[in-house]
Amino acid sequence: MANRLAAIVVGIGAAMMPLAASAQSMSVTRSIFADQPYTIIYPDVMIASGGADEPLTINHPNAPLQCDLTIVPVEDTSWTPDNALSSLDAEATAAAWSETFPGFALANSGTVQYQDATALIYEGTSTGSPMGMPITLVHTETVTSGRGYSLDCIYATDVAAQIRPAVDFIIANFATRSDAECCIGVTPETEAAPAQ
Repeated sequence: MANRLAAIVVGIGAAMMPLAASAQSMSVTRSIFADQPYTIIYPDVMIASGGADEPLTINHPNAPLQCDLTIVPVEDTSWTPDNALSSLDAEATAAAWSETFPGFALANSGTVQYQDATALIYEGTSTGSPMGMPITLVHTETVTSGRGYSLDCIYATDVAAQIRPAVDFIIANFATRSDAECCIGVTPETEAAPAQ
């Protein structure tokens, strides 16, 4: 996993415009598998790979941002994000992520809304990541129809102001079904009227 995550490392000094949803064209990736439905919507500059039997990964080619979507069968259909939040073991969670991101420290936790479901969310940072830079991890998860959905976004902490709006957009527009529409949190651009 560390090698795949290392692929997000690009020159931090590269020119990077804020990823404001209102100024971007969007890409929509939908599952074609009935037993793994999802819709993920993201700025069209990002590149999707994987899926099916492996996580779906979207990477930004010019910014240190990667999101991974994993879907697994779940037997505990009584799972709820509120129960998961109340039983979240911050120490154990930090220890688990520290195996990949040394020094990982959990910062915030709560719930967040996907398009069609509520999810557990927590985030944390690592100063000893294998990418050689401080990173922020935003983890979300939910369970629906016997499937567990996990959407993790990792980005360089130093460019959080530019990248976090895109992460929040991706999370808000994710759906656990294949027919979701774009887009929550987008203001359509209007064309200026021609001068008279």
